[in-house]
Amino acid sequence: MKNTIIGLVAMLASFAIVGCSPKSEESSASSEAIKIGMTVQDLSNPTWAGYCQAIAKEVKAQGGSMTFVACESNAGKQITQIENFVSSGVDVLIVHPADPAGVEFALKQAREAGIKVIAWDDNLKNADLAWLIDNHDLGYEIGKHAAKWINEKHGGSTEVAILNYPQLPILLERGNGIRDAIQELAPNAKIVAETSAINPAEGISKMETIFQSNPGVKVVCSIGGGGSVGANEAAKAANKITDDFGIFAADATQPELSAMTNNEGVRMSVTITGTNQDIAEAIWAMVTKLTSGESIEQKEIYRTLIPVTKDNVSKFLVK
Repeated sequence: MKNTIIGLVAMLASFAIVGCSPKSEESSASSEAIKIGMTVQDLSNPTWAGYCQAIAKEVKAQGGSMTFVACESNAGKQITQIENFVSSGVDVLIVHPADPAGVEFALKQAREAGIKVIAWDDNLKNADLAWLIDNHDLGYEIGKHAAKWINEKHGGSTEVAILNYPQLPILLERGNGIRDAIQELAPNAKIVAETSAINPAEGISKMETIFQSNPGVKVVCSIGGGGSVGANEAAKAANKITDDFGIFAADATQPELSAMTNNEGVRMSVTITGTNQDIAEAIWAMVTKLTSGESIEQKEIYRTLIPVTKDNVSKFLVK
């Protein structure tokens, strides 16, 4: 599988290379242009690489500038990134926190300096807006589609693996939602493995181990697109792709959608809000609202969950 991992990393390089070091999308606009700093957990994950690139492109098109970086899930590194953004004089900070409690003080200082803060996925105290997901509902949506597959393809009984990420509370909640749905809607299915996988490389290695220990696994549920993509690659390499094998996940990344189109292992993935462009436009709307001085009536904004299957994949696949 070493060659598979190398090939997958190469495939994702175009997504993630911009995050290896701070990358600025510069604008020719005046000094009044909005300046944004964004820090996320992991740009080796195609989900986040795609989000950041789309947002940076939209910001540039609107006459602003944006720098985005990854902290590699290191809270201390992320705090330093926030402090650097404050020192550089950004107008808006977008933070996908590695440690929600750990970044609060740094964000408090940022707001005291007049910087607006958008919290992504966590309802942080020191944020002006929080862009949120009901993660149990999202996990339940993944599990619901998996349970439907189990009932239709396997008469309600088969072996299931879950790729979760309990290191983060929000993803622990999502994993719990997956488990709840399967246990309620396909009670005779057996969850034989649960393990952590947040990116494609982890998805490959963890699924290799699962297939060795549990060769009868026919359904995989992943909390995100990184694990889903890796699981699909591992399933292809192990010749596990059959008409009754299915991977169900969230994020609906382009690699997932391509796999779905090609009738590989991915059968459903929930897109959250919509395409990367939809997300970029939503973020820009929040940025302009915050920087215009417009009053914020509601801090918490919950995102829409949209299941993507082969029936509607063409609406979300970038040609």
